[in-house]
Amino acid sequence: MYNAPTEEILFHLKHVIGIDRVLQEAAYSEVSEDLVEAIVREAGRFATQEVAPLAAIGEKQGARLADHEVRVPDGWRDLYRLWREGGWSGLNAAAEFGGQGLPQLLFASTFEMWNSSALAFAMGPTLTIGAVEAIEKHGSPTLRDTYLPKMVSGEWTGTMNLTEPHAGTDVGALRTRAERRDDGSYRIFGQKIFITYGEHDLTENIVHLVLARLPDAPSGSRGISLFLVPKYLVNDDGSLGDRNDLYCHSIEHKLGVHASPTCTMIYGDGKFGREKGAVGWLVGEENDGLACMFTMMNNARLAVGIQGVAICEAATQKATAYARERTQGRAPGWSGAGMSPICEHPDVQRMLLTMKALTQGSRSIAYACAHAIDMAHVSEGLTRALWEERAGLLTPIAKSFPTDAAVEVASLGVQVHGGMGYIEETGAAQLYRDARITPIYEGTNGVQAGDLVGRKLPRSSGAHVKALIEELKQVANEVRQSKLTGFGSTAQRLISAVADLEDATAWLISAMGVGRVGEALAGATPYQRQFGLTLMATYLSKAALVETGDDSASARIALARFAAENLIGETTALKDRVINGSASLAAARSVLG
Repeated sequence: MYNAPTEEILFHLKHVIGIDRVLQEAAYSEVSEDLVEAIVREAGRFATQEVAPLAAIGEKQGARLADHEVRVPDGWRDLYRLWREGGWSGLNAAAEFGGQGLPQLLFASTFEMWNSSALAFAMGPTLTIGAVEAIEKHGSPTLRDTYLPKMVSGEWTGTMNLTEPHAGTDVGALRTRAERRDDGSYRIFGQKIFITYGEHDLTENIVHLVLARLPDAPSGSRGISLFLVPKYLVNDDGSLGDRNDLYCHSIEHKLGVHASPTCTMIYGDGKFGREKGAVGWLVGEENDGLACMFTMMNNARLAVGIQGVAICEAATQKATAYARERTQGRAPGWSGAGMSPICEHPDVQRMLLTMKALTQGSRSIAYACAHAIDMAHVSEGLTRALWEERAGLLTPIAKSFPTDAAVEVASLGVQVHGGMGYIEETGAAQLYRDARITPIYEGTNGVQAGDLVGRKLPRSSGAHVKALIEELKQVANEVRQSKLTGFGSTAQRLISAVADLEDATAWLISAMGVGRVGEALAGATPYQRQFGLTLMATYLSKAALVETGDDSASARIALARFAAENLIGETTALKDRVINGSASLAAARSVLG
């Protein structure tokens, strides 16, 4: 059973990421470290005691569709009600609409625990928070006043409708259309697929944000608009009115996250006996929908990265507990009676330590991105621009590295369990299946790599990424100068990894600068992993430098050393792939036919 790692989360917030710097700003002057600790501990209690026990029911029953209505698993409606009544849905929403206005770091830390305890449950609230942000930033005053209070309270949920059967990542190819009406509303017609929580019975209304194209819109992504389309129309007094012309046609039978309804949504075919066309209202400006949706997508990308952290944590906990109990053979040096626990065997130790290092490093990367978003929110002028660039740089890494790690960690978790890992009753296989979607949705990790290299690195002529690399160098030098024992060759390995990152970064910025875009993008994915590995090792070392005076300090040093001496040597090979891999890639294209 999952047990929320509240102590580890609080340590990361306080000592690795530096939430105190956020709390010093005027916007959060009323938020104390004691309040942060109380929120994290209560979230941990709720995740462990309320959410986790219902995860198995959700996995067994899944989401159920009948007459275009989706039913969530038994017990989930009451669970969601308790979650909503606890105020978790409005944690970092604006106070103007009933939210608590707390830092993004608290979203990251609490949603990690919801996702670890039941990923399929947490997916719905995650998208609602992103929809709230998009409406708050781009919606008209009427839309904000009508929809946000109910969404912030969790009484209504929100969705993101981008994908169509013929248009996945390339949303510029979408065909869903919108028609203007004289009263200022629009009618929406089309089909959307892969819509998470597009239909469910957790709440009485669902607010869909839908990308569609107007008849006179420019072609491609420049001609897309964003519309708010509710399941039920809302009367002037705030009560629910008629059913809108939209419904769930079907739900997908998926590899994982079975309890999360992944819906095919139909808009505007007159199913409910009214005028054809789902009634919607414009969010932002006409033909500027993709920019509006990116507000929600960037939120979702960090949220998916947090899902990766969550799966890593759950899989590591499960594998570690099993390895301590399962006996097999006699490990080298074992002096006890009978067989030794498998955690005493070197290969199992290697797997468990790899899982733990990837989990801790992924957590730090995701939280660092949330920290940058918080600092951008509370800063002004050039300082704000600096933090916005930091958040932009970290977002693709915070999405990709933890989710790639989740697949690796969950796979190792199955391996640690041996044959029992392949049996559903242990739960290890479920985590592996659930993990596999995370590198795919909200922009595949390959798309994230292209964004990192093609858009984020060139900003400020690379000054912002160079500033981050200098910070990594500083941590490496602090390890080198530290009087703490047990680091082994950590400093040397870390200095080498940061140098590899600096070389690869300089090459990519140069290649992009002279128009060798194809060569640069050929190295984007290995560069993204190289960046993530270097950040992971640096953050582990930063954590190890914290002197707490207890046994956890030596454990952190040991984990940082393990990562440095076993995991980050890969950065040298990745740098070579970044700089020298494009020619062989181009030469081998004919192999693909």
